[in-house]
Amino acid sequence: MIMEKIRREGPMSFHDFMEISLYWPGSGYYSSDPEKIGKSGDFYTSPYFSSLFGRLLARQFEEMWAVLGRQPFTIVEYGAGSGLLCRDVLLCLRANKELYKQLRYVIIEKSHPMREKERALLSAAITDASPELGSPLEKVRWVDSIREVAPVNGCIFSNELLDNFSVHRVLMDKELMEIYVDYDGEFSETLRPARPELKNYLRELGVALPRGYRTEINLQALNWIRDIGVALNKGFVLTIDYGFPNSGLCYQHHTINDRPYDNIGQQDITAHVNFSALDHWGRLRGLQYGGFTTQANFLRGLGITNLLHEPSALPGTQQLSEREKVFLLHTFLLDMGQKFKVLLQYKGISRPWLSGFYFTEPLA
Repeated sequence: MIMEKIRREGPMSFHDFMEISLYWPGSGYYSSDPEKIGKSGDFYTSPYFSSLFGRLLARQFEEMWAVLGRQPFTIVEYGAGSGLLCRDVLLCLRANKELYKQLRYVIIEKSHPMREKERALLSAAITDASPELGSPLEKVRWVDSIREVAPVNGCIFSNELLDNFSVHRVLMDKELMEIYVDYDGEFSETLRPARPELKNYLRELGVALPRGYRTEINLQALNWIRDIGVALNKGFVLTIDYGFPNSGLCYQHHTINDRPYDNIGQQDITAHVNFSALDHWGRLRGLQYGGFTTQANFLRGLGITNLLHEPSALPGTQQLSEREKVFLLHTFLLDMGQKFKVLLQYKGISRPWLSGFYFTEPLA
């Protein structure tokens, strides 16, 4: 598909190459096989290791609900995957009956096969502990767009979503150049003068690339945060993803360590999330900066260590061996915990204090 398109129309932007590679119907990485995450897939997200991640996230939602005055509370999750995180959060929040009765959970998911997978998992969730509260499935609604549920009072969150948005790649030469993909027996990169919106992106953020350096520009993420800023009436935006602030997003020529032109449609292509850009464009839509930290410090603030050593606090924890507990701590605090970052934005309230951002750091 890509080779034919290039032969017919000429070089395509890296953004279009990434979009086709990941999402082209029937042959893109995510559209050809829904079983990409988990034991039978190519990679794991945090909820696949343990329900511990969802339980800690539920604690953060409880604090948010209290900050908003213990009123009806909506959780909006972008891209729920198999539904594991939704299930773990709902099963944990059932213990807070006052919150649970006021709760609605919305999943933004355009893929109907993924919706069915999520429904199946939620339908099978155990409800014996509080049968009067019904199945977690009864709390969930699926939509295609945030516009369908606006205005939102609560929390809009995503976990490992934005790093799979298609990005533009640029390189600073005598002027800013956009990277295009060509094909003549093999794939190669070629440069064209960057379009105005890409130059404006760096200009607004105050980023001056040295000559020979390249970076990624995620215009889709800007549209995403703008939509959220409009949809959120009062509450929070919680973004968990792989990325950096502005200072960590520049690479010397030929030092981005990936091979996007191998095994097209059969491998994932990820990008770094620019959290400074989310903060900047979020402010233009009324979202205020609430905190920025690593996933490890986010989970520390929510009490991951204590939770693992309180057998009554987490069903099944008492059956975990010390080796299993060490594995979870290593995974959540050292491995994934350092790679992933967490950004908090808020709207309609004074700056809140939340446990997950006890160990916050500057968003430089």
